[in-house]
Amino acid sequence: MIKLTVLYNHPEDPAAFESYYASTHMPLVGKIQGVVKAEVTKFLPEADGSKPAYYRLAELYFENPESLQQSMGSDEGQATAGDLPNFATGGFKIMVGMVG
Repeated sequence: MIKLTVLYNHPEDPAAFESYYASTHMPLVGKIQGVVKAEVTKFLPEADGSKPAYYRLAELYFENPESLQQSMGSDEGQATAGDLPNFATGGFKIMVGMVG
């Protein structure tokens, strides 16, 4: 299993991020064929109350590297990746790894 991870830095306007993420970006993610599972996380403050290192995390799972490449290379995958700068005003990192 292959996992594509997106780590989102803290956005300039969290309310605008959340609104766009729910109403526009996640529906785009839902159109990508080949995603076995998708999980999103919104981080909570650290135990001492300080801001967490990242704002959000998204994880998309694929059967194998070929499936990831085909899915993300599709029109839907390209539209989803191209949408990131529209709302991720704090920046983001994308990583790919093998699960297990």
